[in-house]
Amino acid sequence: MLKLNEIRKPIAAELDVFEDKFKESMQSSVPLLDRITHYIVKSKGKQIRPMFVFFSASLCGGITDATHRGAALVELLHTATLVHDDVVDNSYERRGLFSINALWKNKIAVLVGDFLLAKGLLLSVNNDDFQLLKIVSEAVKQMSEGELLQIEKVRKLNIDEAVYYEVIRQKTASLIASCCACGAASAGADIQTVEKMRAFGEKIGIAFQIKDDLFDFGTDDVGKPLGIDIKEKKITLPLIYSLNKASSAEKRRITNLVKNHNEEPDKVAEVIHFVRNSGGLAYAEMQMHRYQEDAFNILNTFPNHEARTGLEQLVRFTTERKK
Repeated sequence: MLKLNEIRKPIAAELDVFEDKFKESMQSSVPLLDRITHYIVKSKGKQIRPMFVFFSASLCGGITDATHRGAALVELLHTATLVHDDVVDNSYERRGLFSINALWKNKIAVLVGDFLLAKGLLLSVNNDDFQLLKIVSEAVKQMSEGELLQIEKVRKLNIDEAVYYEVIRQKTASLIASCCACGAASAGADIQTVEKMRAFGEKIGIAFQIKDDLFDFGTDDVGKPLGIDIKEKKITLPLIYSLNKASSAEKRRITNLVKNHNEEPDKVAEVIHFVRNSGGLAYAEMQMHRYQEDAFNILNTFPNHEARTGLEQLVRFTTERKK
């Protein structure tokens, strides 16, 4: 599999410019805020979301100044949601580093999230990027709804596949969908093309989340520690499939372990063993490849182009990654 640095080469110069503009978009006259936003930029991830924006724009007409603003808007609003999520989840680590709330406490973290959200809104409004703002705001709304839907269903542990797909479509896929739609819109693409790219991104987002589910049960990859989702009572596709295949008694037993014994390592290991032996991993992997194939079918409706190759490689990276 290609490394991310190889995939990003065709748009490396644009990403470097974006990074400078993104730092600029977070500037404040308050020294404390500047220290915190500097820390956020320093601990940035792999830039996968901006890459989806830039490759999509390149495929749909060409990268423009609006593309850079669209990428910054996605990152600002996404970063705001991550900062707020860490407060809600009482999480003190993000990408192996201390979270904002761990270093500066909850009140400051919430205010920083609000600041980033406002900066994203102003960036769009001040440049009349209303289409981009609408696309990304819709994604943030869906992310909130997906999170609340998951909380509601997890209480009863009664998530079926239809609900699972709705949760991950809103929680995870909506953001990647907005990246692809923003890229297309920033390049001046028509509504049909923007929608096509949004659908492409949604398929990838769903495949991405299923891949993340697989890490929890110990595929051959070295990713997150085993059983994290079980400990957090998140109902994942491998578990849903396995429970649906189980007898009533076995289903009650496993559900009880997830609900009441999710902090006990031996019980978590029992759930993992149950899923592995029930065909849950093979089924989830099959579904992941189905969504990946759906995404490629959409992508193949576009003319052959360096950006199409870049998107295809990026799709493979997100679904074949090791962590």
